[in-house]
Amino acid sequence: MYLSAAAIAAMENVRRPHFLTPSAVRYDRSLGDAAGLKNIGVHLNTIAPGDRATEFHAHHYEEECIYVLSGRGTAVIGDVRHRVGAGDFIGYPTDGIAHEMINDSDAPLVYLVIGQRLQQEIVDYPRIGKRMFRHGGERNVVNLADIEQSKR
Repeated sequence: MYLSAAAIAAMENVRRPHFLTPSAVRYDRSLGDAAGLKNIGVHLNTIAPGDRATEFHAHHYEEECIYVLSGRGTAVIGDVRHRVGAGDFIGYPTDGIAHEMINDSDAPLVYLVIGQRLQQEIVDYPRIGKRMFRHGGERNVVNLADIEQSKR
């Protein structure tokens, strides 16, 4: 489905606090939903100055990527911080490396985030010691410390 620039500009910019960390807030226009995409999420995200987009997290199965359109910020990937700006691209493969995007500038940070939409996903949140299991629309969150490891 075609979305014109005018139609995108007219879309509601929905405030999306992270479900585990309400202080992590991004504003989202879901281009993928508007275009009828089912297997790929495409979002035009804006992070206000001083905010971060999400809780520091690592995907087990879904890949995602970011293309920065305007503004400046910091992409944290594992223990490394990268200054980012317009034209920069970040790929997050399913390698278990946690990441987050922070707007530590004085202007909005605007970027496209594109990611898979698998039926099942596992996401770790190492700073807060949580793991989320998602199946379809259901999310279950457990403490990482409560997970029993077994080897076969």
